Amino acid sequence: MKLQKSSQPAKLMGSQTPSVRIAPESEYSDGTDAVKILSVGRLNVDPWQCNVLEDWMGRTVSDQWAASTCGLSVPRQNGKTAITAGRIAAGMVMYSEWVIYTAHLQKTATETFMELKGLFENRNLQKYVKEIRSALGREQIILKSGGRVMFVARTRNGGRGLHGDCLVFDEAQELTNEQQASFLPAISASRNPQTIYLGTPPDENCTGTVFRKIRERAGENSATAWTEYSVEEIGDVANRTRWAACNPALGLRIQESTIAAECEQMDPDTFARERLGWWTPINHDQDYAINKVKWEACASEQEKPEGKTAYGIKFTPDGSMVALAGAVCPADGTARISLIEFRPTDRGIQWLADWLNQRYDKAACVVIDGRNGVEYLIEKITDTWKYKGSVIKPSSKDMIAAVSQLIQEINEQSVNWYKYQEILEESATTSVKRPISGGWGFGGENSSPIEAAALALWGCRHAKRDPTRKMRIG
Repeated sequence: MKLQKSSQPAKLMGSQTPSVRIAPESEYSDGTDAVKILSVGRLNVDPWQCNVLEDWMGRTVSDQWAASTCGLSVPRQNGKTAITAGRIAAGMVMYSEWVIYTAHLQKTATETFMELKGLFENRNLQKYVKEIRSALGREQIILKSGGRVMFVARTRNGGRGLHGDCLVFDEAQELTNEQQASFLPAISASRNPQTIYLGTPPDENCTGTVFRKIRERAGENSATAWTEYSVEEIGDVANRTRWAACNPALGLRIQESTIAAECEQMDPDTFARERLGWWTPINHDQDYAINKVKWEACASEQEKPEGKTAYGIKFTPDGSMVALAGAVCPADGTARISLIEFRPTDRGIQWLADWLNQRYDKAACVVIDGRNGVEYLIEKITDTWKYKGSVIKPSSKDMIAAVSQLIQEINEQSVNWYKYQEILEESATTSVKRPISGGWGFGGENSSPIEAAALALWGCRHAKRDPTRKMRIG
């Protein structure tokens, strides 16, 4: 009698083809060299990981990065860290880059440090190492060539004192606009900077995240590389074919039984987001303060008009950032609001005091609001801004009035804003209504720029002083 072997279902393997792959054209890529460095360090790389490194490390004819901005969205435990390690190690070994790795949590930063530490402690790569610093929160790997990487958690102090060539934002779904603005100047002096965003889709409450913005603009921006494993809808979360399509490490580092257990324990929308890479649609039911359509209708490419000028300043609640805005109100015609600066305060605000003092003779007033930094700034400018009412600390009532006035003028199109101001635009379109003693103001994770603009416009409309007005004789 002939025995027949029982047939077993084929092992479910993750797809090596992402749902989305966008990459700018390049002359050549150093991605293969990054893969070789990982191989020398005894780290195996999957085909999809090789492709990501190829996209990130593509070069132009002038030997610059073809993608100055890179993004990767893939469910957890699929191998983001290995790709990150490859990019960081290659940059350090091949170009002596200074790399700044940031994460939302110190735990993640330390875990990534341990991964890189293990890589460089391999006998084949150890020869390049000058020093490894393991103090918690101050982890660094320094090479003999001068290349180095430091690992930091994104705290309120942001990128204070940091500078480098490559900036990595891990857990980018948690990255705020303020944190991004704090860290990006750290690579501004590099001859060939690159910023990398890594993460998973944010939940429905994170409507204004930087990560979502990078994703949305990837196809429009020729200098952005984006890779994504995802589904377009929640759909059938028990469909194992979809598991394989969205998890390239399935069958290698992730067991099918593990995903099955997650599917049983999680709500369908949570499972779809965490394991299938589903991007939750923005909750348009939120009570946004400004109508986006009407705001965009006020965009202008015209030059700033001449007229009465005022400035608005808003410190963020924790005092770590300050927004400076200006408003110009012509005698006839449409007013203009602009965001002038949005900076961290970790290096002081003397620059702001100096800037204001230089413009006293041409401005009607400056309106300053916030919990921290206000009194110190006022102290710095009082000797120059001597005219009564030229320095204003708005009350809650004034803040309500300023916000109400700005919204009314947006609705009536009696104010415009310079079209190419992304920070101001995002602040305006993502700010929500925040209750304030009988009324409401601007709230949300990035409301400070539009609050500063509202204060500037309110000050400009109500200030009695006008240095631009010609004196009457006789």
